[in-house]
Amino acid sequence: MTVRRNWAARLRPVVIDGLRAVVLENERLRVTVVPDKGGDVVEFLHKPTDTDFVWVSPQGLRNPRDHLQGAADDVAQFVDHYEGGWQEIFPNGGAPSEYRGARLAQHGEVAGLPWSCEVAADSEEEVAIRLSVRTRRLPYRMEKVFRLRSGSAALEIEGRAVNDADIPLHAMWGQHIVYGRPFLRPGATIRLPEGVQVIPHATAIDPAGRRVAAGGPWEWPRVPAHQGCVTDLSVVQEQGSPSDIVYLTGFDEGWYEISGDIGMRVEWDASLLPYLWMWQELGASTGYPWWGRAYTVGLEPFSSMPTDGLAAAVANGTALVLDPHETKILRLRAEVLA
Repeated sequence: MTVRRNWAARLRPVVIDGLRAVVLENERLRVTVVPDKGGDVVEFLHKPTDTDFVWVSPQGLRNPRDHLQGAADDVAQFVDHYEGGWQEIFPNGGAPSEYRGARLAQHGEVAGLPWSCEVAADSEEEVAIRLSVRTRRLPYRMEKVFRLRSGSAALEIEGRAVNDADIPLHAMWGQHIVYGRPFLRPGATIRLPEGVQVIPHATAIDPAGRRVAAGGPWEWPRVPAHQGCVTDLSVVQEQGSPSDIVYLTGFDEGWYEISGDIGMRVEWDASLLPYLWMWQELGASTGYPWWGRAYTVGLEPFSSMPTDGLAAAVANGTALVLDPHETKILRLRAEVLA
């Protein structure tokens, strides 16, 4: 039972489109988490400037359990219910894949599952909720704690992944963080540590073309463009610019900043998630599922690459290995730069 409080740090259970959700709020931030749908963060609002950082997709929030119509496949379960925002990705990243006889759908299992939720802290100084879930096709348990402190413009997260089996297992673990309007605008800038390298995805993700030329790796941020010359990846492009995904690596420290009139700084453990996926969908993709309506950039800390699924990450040696009954802990912090 939460204490009803309309000041300092506070919690509020709500229902959104039939889904259980929790609002964590203080003097500066309002963050909405949906335990019934993967623990997704569907709102990250900076109250003094009325700026929501997360992208809200045109289709909005949908309950994955209502997936009764249409042609179901290993992509539809995630994409047809993708509201934007911020997802936990585990144990498969990107395209459907098969691992040791288990067929894994787009972006794995946990993003579409309902998570249990309990209050971990509820005082004027701080509020926190603890979410937990078990995967269904692989023997994993996951937990994550969202924490918001009074007066702070930062959301703190601690995630745990536990291998319940007596054998070692592989996984991909990522934070699918995407930004959209009104925060994201052409000319917004992305700042990374020195020495980061850019690895383009092997093929174009959209038939209409790509922003970055195949090849690499290259040094961030100016890299060869697909149409010749160079492109500066640190600058967000105009509506209609080519869709693309690249992988950034070489982080001595895990952090990035994305800024326009206001900014966001995300910090994470780069020893556990050594890659940052940079996904750009700026309206050039006119087929399923975007239909030219998306304007979003994802900056997604990940354990592995590419976005071809767990089998590809195992093959190239980037997949996480969890030993029997091992627990891996991820700490992440997202702070508004006002």
